[in-house]
Amino acid sequence: MREIRYRAIADELRAEIGAGGVLPGAVLPSEADLVGRFDASRVTVRKALELLRAEGVIDARQGYGWFAAPRPLRQSLGRLGTIEDQLVGSGRNPARRVLDFGFTAATRRLADLFGTGEVLRVRRLNLADGVPFARVTVWVPAELGTGLSRDDVERTTFHDLLTVPLSRAIQTIAAAAASNADARLLQVEPRSPVLRCERTTYDDRDRPVIFAEHVFPAGRTEFVVELPAAPEASMAPSGLRLVE
Repeated sequence: MREIRYRAIADELRAEIGAGGVLPGAVLPSEADLVGRFDASRVTVRKALELLRAEGVIDARQGYGWFAAPRPLRQSLGRLGTIEDQLVGSGRNPARRVLDFGFTAATRRLADLFGTGEVLRVRRLNLADGVPFARVTVWVPAELGTGLSRDDVERTTFHDLLTVPLSRAIQTIAAAAASNADARLLQVEPRSPVLRCERTTYDDRDRPVIFAEHVFPAGRTEFVVELPAAPEASMAPSGLRLVE
């Protein structure tokens, strides 16, 4: 009976949010209020709320409570840009918090990519309207990072800080599960779905100069790409790759 009950509560709340009864970003009634409204146990109400959070319908923040999830930010894959550009373009207020900053030995993968044994590594948290939006780790060759400070990378993007012109990027996007560390930062449940993006950015001489890893909670963003008509070509996106 409890199994059916929590799904019925989730269905009613989902329908209410979908119909505009609770606006995106608005706080939901407290768990105690929902217990009284549905005449259910707190365990059953919490299970319904967790189901809706897993679906991306609602979210929660410590000290803030449950709220209707803001609409996902649509990020275009048609141009080379930054998270901040996308957020501002969607009317969101971007902010960033640097978590780690330092020069370190390059991993084999980064050494092969950049052709150097030392890199600048910056790990940060990007926020949208005060809500964690992405955990981002960026690596650049040490020679390009020389002279940059923690304050510099907290103030603005590598696109603005690097002195070399940027020409293109290759980005991969895959589904993953949030690690415990990322879950704490992004305020989601461990093992909840995330989108993991890797991007290699090249300069105007086609040398890789930035490698970045972005981890987004799955319900907070979506990627959009335009597919021009090409009658004689495959209708599948040219970058689609099956994972074994």
